[in-house]
Amino acid sequence: MGDGPSQASELGRFAEPAMLVLVSLSASPKHGYAIMTDVEAFGATSLGPGTLYAVLARLEAGGLIEPLESDDRRRPYRLTAAGAAALADQLAEMGRFLRIGRMRLRGATEGADR
Repeated sequence: MGDGPSQASELGRFAEPAMLVLVSLSASPKHGYAIMTDVEAFGATSLGPGTLYAVLARLEAGGLIEPLESDDRRRPYRLTAAGAAALADQLAEMGRFLRIGRMRLRGATEGADR
């Protein structure tokens, strides 16, 4: 990671919904309703339309996703290279956080056994 802020920090203060959208789009391009149903399937949570479309607008403005041409009124989006890099950065940070948390939890449970 470089000297400046990582791309992951550009996800904004609503990083969790943004991460859910980026993970959904990493599998394939989708329109809004398909993103919402995908997030419900893998994320055990739901995004309301207001939250989803605010996140889509912010991610598009940041160059992390882009709209695709559509023949109907649904507007599909896909992950950009910058979006894939931001997602990879954020997942790496989450992995580090999980490793530290698990290590500390093991230490806490081992200490409780004494």
